[in-house]
Amino acid sequence: MRARMLSTVLRAAARPSIVARTARATPLFVRPASGHAQESFEAFSQRYVNFFENAEDLFEVQRGLNNCFAHDLVPSTSVIEAALRASRRVNDYSTAVRIFEGIRDKVENKQQYQAYLDELKGVREELGINTKEELYASS
Repeated sequence: MRARMLSTVLRAAARPSIVARTARATPLFVRPASGHAQESFEAFSQRYVNFFENAEDLFEVQRGLNNCFAHDLVPSTSVIEAALRASRRVNDYSTAVRIFEGIRDKVENKQQYQAYLDELKGVREELGINTKEELYASS
């Protein structure tokens, strides 16, 4: 029985049909559509503002930042402000500085980065956060 099955498989492999050839070109496992609705930028921003307002430890803040910055967009200033406040609340100054490095890497040009710095100037002064460039300039 086993030998007969093996010979059938070998004969089929020797003469690939059109269906077999096209099947090889397509992936074996096709993931179904996720079924998730598109999230608006406002909903995205509100979700992360809420997340950072409720973050209780450094791990949560950094996990939220990794997830937030992984998207193909630059987070709004409200999200950045909530993240800065969360990083200072968990007493991690270096994460607050790195948030600005993340923004600098995500924006398209220096003018956009400067616009973020200008918009967040009051929060930066209130929380005592300098950018990496400011830290090196003062040394």
